[in-house]
Amino acid sequence: MRARHPKLGGAILALTDDPASTRVWSRGAVGEERVGKHLEDARPRGIEVLHDCRIPRSRANIDHLVIGPTGVWVVDAKRYVDGKVERRDVGGWRQVDHRLYVRGRDQSRLIDGVVKQVGLVAQALTGTTHAEVPVHGALCFVDVQVGWFAKPFTIDGVLVTWRRELLVPILGKPAEPVAVAPEEIEPLARLLAATFRPQA
Repeated sequence: MRARHPKLGGAILALTDDPASTRVWSRGAVGEERVGKHLEDARPRGIEVLHDCRIPRSRANIDHLVIGPTGVWVVDAKRYVDGKVERRDVGGWRQVDHRLYVRGRDQSRLIDGVVKQVGLVAQALTGTTHAEVPVHGALCFVDVQVGWFAKPFTIDGVLVTWRRELLVPILGKPAEPVAVAPEEIEPLARLLAATFRPQA
């Protein structure tokens, strides 16, 4: 802010909550960078990755789009230092209502955000030769508390995971049929890049 507005930067910072929001953005950026590097390192294993993709007609973005044998993955990176991530059933005894809790607080809105992004990506594939390719969503947490025997879980179809487990569902198992043939991964990535362009 001070660099962009040398004369007014101090006043703007004094009148807004930018310092707090900047700290939040910084934590998020660190999470995106770490997850992004993890995905980049996996390119030789047969995936393509798009980072920081703009959503058309919106100021929002998709952290990572991954194209692999199991389909397209919308990956949203979140960093909560020392936070515990868990799935809680807050429904009554007759119904199940799974919610995402981080640091003891209901953060199910994060799931809703990924669900929306998955829908947008699936819509972008409609009417193309890749219309039947499955689109998945994942919340990938960085620096959270994960027990030795903890396993990723799903809520409303969104995978909640962490870096060391992220590639398992993306790459799939050797015996499983592939949703995207190896020769189709790069063309599909180019198609998605034309719609969800990387931030300049």
